[in-house]
Parts: sequence; structure tokens; C-alpha cells
Amino acid sequence: MRLLAGLPLAAFLLCGLACAALALGQRRFLYPGAFDPPPPRPVPPGIATITVATQDGETLHGLWRAPRPGCGVIVSFHGNGSRPEPHAARFAAEPWRARGWGLLTVAYRGYPGSTGSPSEDGLIRDGLAAVEAARARAPGAPILLHGHSLGAAVAVAVAEHVPAIGLYLEAPFDSMTHTVRLHVPLAPIWLLRDTYRSDLRIRGGIEPLLIVQGRDDTVVPVKLARSLAEAAGPRTRIDVIPGDHVSILGALDREAEALFGQRIGQACPQPVDQHE
Repeated sequence: MRLLAGLPLAAFLLCGLACAALALGQRRFLYPGAFDPPPPRPVPPGIATITVATQDGETLHGLWRAPRPGCGVIVSFHGNGSRPEPHAARFAAEPWRARGWGLLTVAYRGYPGSTGSPSEDGLIRDGLAAVEAARARAPGAPILLHGHSLGAAVAVAVAEHVPAIGLYLEAPFDSMTHTVRLHVPLAPIWLLRDTYRSDLRIRGGIEPLLIVQGRDDTVVPVKLARSLAEAAGPRTRIDVIPGDHVSILGALDREAEALFGQRIGQACPQPVDQHE
């Protein structure tokens, strides 16, 4: 009987511990690359290392490749456990290189090479600073916003504030609230500080919008990407392909380049030798 009588108290204490863990440690969970960085990656050939300043005084590690005259710039945002180097290597290669695209990708505040501490508001400021840096280095160049996972949420938030020729999202979620609830059903969601409500932010504005989602993704299950696509409406194309959270990266780059390249058209002349 005493054991049974103590169960409600034990449940209350466990709930309290769960609340405390979420309240105090949630940003370690949301931004693992800032607290437990992945191994360093070399800067790809042909990519310049730059510094990007934010409006609130942080300094970001950035990687830059200039576009050909008249061509576009991809501003790319990495996932929460990643770095900018893999995205720089990808978008400096085919098919993007041959079509004249430039790129800018940054490490979020608190991530290796950047100052500050990560938060939703902070990452959005970082995204806006990245776009401003791309504009300053390539005046008049069309901007394509790209993001993977958490980076997709940053790209969607940035798209509310800046003009762009499209949104290219890989493994996006509709909200961090929904994502956490799916993975940790008993988590006290009301304590979540960074909610990333992409489903509310994406309802108007930039098009075209391409979503690529892995059928076997257990980090961001397909239903979260479909929910985001539904919120965005008919301007969205969503392709669910074989693969997991990481293996899908770049799988549809040729289709994506063809789609977004149409928005630039003849303003970006192509070289006679496509293997420049």
C-alpha cells in the first residue's frame, strides 16, 4: 500500500525533472553542433573564407564563391548538427558551377568559427546577415534560399523578410513544436523556447518552393514535410524519394537547378564550355 501511495509523488517528481531538463538543456538538444561540434571539414577549393557581421554584433564564419555576372547566388543554411563546409562543396560543384551560381553559407552563432549563442531569433538574424553579405558582394544577383532540416526553418523565416527567386528545402519540418512532440510525446511543449513555426511563416510569398524529403527519414518524418507543403499551398512541389535524413542531400540538385535557373533565364549567359 505504501508503494502504491508513493506512485503519484514519484510521477510528479519525474515530471518535474523532465520540465527542468527541457527548460535548462533544450538548446543543447536543438543545437548539438554548437555544444558538441562535428569534426572539422576542409574548405573546398575555389571557396573563400569570409567573415559576416550581424546587426546585433556577432561575427559569423562564412564561405563564399562569387557568381558569374548576371547569375544567381545560393544562400544555404545547414542542419543543427552540421557545418557550412559540406554545403559549400556541394554548391560549388555540378550542376551549380557550370550554370554560374555563386554561394554563401555561414556557421550559425555559437557554432565553430562564429561568436555568440544559438537561439531562434539569433539564427534568423544570422540568415538575414548572410543575405545582406551576398547582396553586398554580388550586387543585383538573384538570391536562392536553401536549407536542410533546421536550416530549412531558417530559410523559411528569412524568406519572410527578403526577396528571393525561390526556396529549396530538404528534410524540412512544419514546426519544432510538432517535431519535439513526435519524438518526445510527454515533453512539456509549453516550455519550448524556440518553436520555429515554419507552417505559419510559409503561407505566403516566395515561389517556386521545392521540398525534397526522404521516405526513410526518422529525424524528420515524411508527415512533417507534407504538413509544411500543405501550409504553403499549391505553389509547392514536394518530392518524397528513397533515403534518410542525410542521404537525400543533393539527390535532386539537377532538377532543382533547372527549376530555379528558369527564374534567371537569359540574364545569366552560359559559357560555350559547360565544364569551365
